[in-house]
Amino acid sequence: MAEKDYSKYFKKPNLKEAAKRGKERVKVINFDLPETMEKIGKGKKFLIDTFGCQMNVHDTEVMSGILQNMGFNHTKNEEEADIIILNTCAIRENAENKVFGKIGALKHLKRENPDLILGVCGCMSQEEKIVNTLLEKYQHVDLIFGTHNIHRLPEYLRDAYLNKERIVEVWSQEGDIVEHMPKRREGSVKAWVNITYGCDEFCTYCIVPFTRGKERSRLPKDIINEVRELAELGYKEVTLLGQNVNSYGKDFKDEKYGFGDLLNDLNKVDIPRVRFTTSHPKDFDDKSVAALGKGGNLVEHIHLPVQSGNTDVLKRMNRKYTREDYLELVRKLKETIPNVSLTTDIIVGFPNETDEQFEDTLSLVKEVGYEGAFTFIYSPREGTPAAKMKDNVPMEVKKERLQRLNKLVNEGYRKGHEQYKGQVVEVLCEGTSKNDDSILAGYTRTNKLVNFTGDTAAIGNLVKVKVTEARTWHLLGEQVYE
Repeated sequence: MAEKDYSKYFKKPNLKEAAKRGKERVKVINFDLPETMEKIGKGKKFLIDTFGCQMNVHDTEVMSGILQNMGFNHTKNEEEADIIILNTCAIRENAENKVFGKIGALKHLKRENPDLILGVCGCMSQEEKIVNTLLEKYQHVDLIFGTHNIHRLPEYLRDAYLNKERIVEVWSQEGDIVEHMPKRREGSVKAWVNITYGCDEFCTYCIVPFTRGKERSRLPKDIINEVRELAELGYKEVTLLGQNVNSYGKDFKDEKYGFGDLLNDLNKVDIPRVRFTTSHPKDFDDKSVAALGKGGNLVEHIHLPVQSGNTDVLKRMNRKYTREDYLELVRKLKETIPNVSLTTDIIVGFPNETDEQFEDTLSLVKEVGYEGAFTFIYSPREGTPAAKMKDNVPMEVKKERLQRLNKLVNEGYRKGHEQYKGQVVEVLCEGTSKNDDSILAGYTRTNKLVNFTGDTAAIGNLVKVKVTEARTWHLLGEQVYE
């Protein structure tokens, strides 16, 4: 049966194409919304449901900004939305299952309101098998686009409204860097700032290099100007985003300017705190370490994914560093940055991981003294090299290893928190506690959650808090008035 040509946009992704890394220069263009599209959304409402990482959250902020500029208003109520977009994550299979469940649950809304536009975007849309499934089994989805063409959302919506067509456009490979896209940021205290897009690491278990494209760095002036503007608007903290922030600048042709240079320049901007995520150990150079050692607005928390403590497993993962390399980097960081707090990501049960190799991971966790970790059981992702390896570690073994690892990690959480008891720390108060409106909540420079008693005037500000109790997952305290 011939495939229906749904629209002039019809374009599906291809993982083989996505794996190609050309040497052509990436252009920087400015976003421009035509006047004819500024009122398309007048009287209409939108809702975006976000799955996945900080990059997805920031993409949602951009799409929300675009939609608001088109006249749409935001709503949290699915029943009153005229557009619902699911911004998806492809990092694990259970994330995809959640999205498919959500799409199915929205079918009744489409039936009740045929004019509702239901869209799916993000990393899942970059996988050909996912797009095929959406086309074949979820006929109520009107709009499918990927991670590289968010800036074309106005055109898709215009044609969806005018032509009542199903629109599918997913670029296998990345396009230009688009600056000055509007953003509807969540909150007014902390903000995300992209510094790179894409990933060239190709860890054997990871689909991200296929879904996010090759590494592309924003120009330093555009990043610095964005942080300055956020500071002028009253934001107290920015988090620099990239699949691998440490590779920043490696794609520049005309200048030698890397992540360490960017950190040094941002340290001169009048904003209280600068964070970043995520770091790749192989690209964490001495200039970046030295920049962080200067302190200032560069905080003392580093998320440094290790994935495994065994060199042979790291090699199969294509992580491009050894256990010894990683520990040497940790030594430099601890030597250079007083009171640095290190957190990490760890996968257990990678193909062919032996008991002895897993013990290496446990010993590394003890040696580094992490103050937190995200831990995962390995599961194969179709389209990645690791998916072709025999998944030969039994699930019961994976679960037992995860349990042992988590016990050790939790001890690290507790130990990391104990050192703060009785201390007065700087907390950026973000609001009230999720569980108690009478309690305030915020984070230290080292990314410790503090729930504390104090004046609601503290919200949105940096305040001093005396820590009275250390718990596994957070600190308790009381505001200190000077």
